[in-house]
Amino acid sequence: MLSRDAARESKGYLYFPGCSLRATGVAYEESLLTVFRLLDLPLEELQDWNCCGATSYMSIDENAAFVLSARNLSLAHQAGDRDLVVPCTACYLVLKKTQEYVKKYPEIQSVVGASLQSANLPPLGPVRVRHPLAVLFSDVGLQKIRSKVVRQWSGGKFACYYGCQALRPYSETDQPFNPMRMDDLLRAIGVTTVEYPLKTKCCGGSLTGTIHPVGVRLNELLLREAVRKGAEGIATMCSLCQFNLEAYQSEIRKQTHATLDLPVLYFTQILGWALGGSIEELGLHRAISGRAAIREWFSVRQEVEAHV
Repeated sequence: MLSRDAARESKGYLYFPGCSLRATGVAYEESLLTVFRLLDLPLEELQDWNCCGATSYMSIDENAAFVLSARNLSLAHQAGDRDLVVPCTACYLVLKKTQEYVKKYPEIQSVVGASLQSANLPPLGPVRVRHPLAVLFSDVGLQKIRSKVVRQWSGGKFACYYGCQALRPYSETDQPFNPMRMDDLLRAIGVTTVEYPLKTKCCGGSLTGTIHPVGVRLNELLLREAVRKGAEGIATMCSLCQFNLEAYQSEIRKQTHATLDLPVLYFTQILGWALGGSIEELGLHRAISGRAAIREWFSVRQEVEAHV
């Protein structure tokens, strides 16, 4: 019988997009799929996946949220012994939480088990839920990524913003309080990153849609600190964080007269460009803020063979 590592190497990874990567976070999916292709990492989308049950489901009906999440985990178990790559940090968190709570609480295990059985689905198996940051850092490694670089970076400095959901309470993706893996990956391809003490401070999440002034203020603090530290752009790993930090810059400018126009990009977009991906493949043409910088930094005229 194949070990987990051997099975992963032969079959590749399963992929759970989640809802946001098919909507506001589509550039994340585009760049992620491009990076995995350029690194020769097989990635197969989980068939018939559904909403993970995050955000409002957890506050309205927690059991229903666990059942929704468990259905995806059951389908992943049914699809074979492969790690499940989950780029959306909200999805990542709720899938991990479901696995833990089903093991820890018999009453939740009973509800989930009965629901899966009624749908003719198997019980939860040993599916390993993973964020792509951990896959790229741990499974691929900095050395291999350096060896695949075809473009040298001559653009601006980035502040790496990790957010909170992929790091706490589960810390498999990176250190919970001073994560560095995104910084290390970008530095490996020649990108300068700045010291950014707010790298795990919450962006406000869905507060921009519920208590709007509070949500916008939290985003303003993150953006201003990035500029203060010398960053010319922000790299992130969360679709909601990316949306918040990018979409409300014009509102912040009007309210505060701040000169904010920062590109807010997924780390996979920057990584994918260094590996040879096109602007369209990486979703860079979808940017709202920092367009002038993006046109300058990601111009194909900068393309040169790297000597690594």
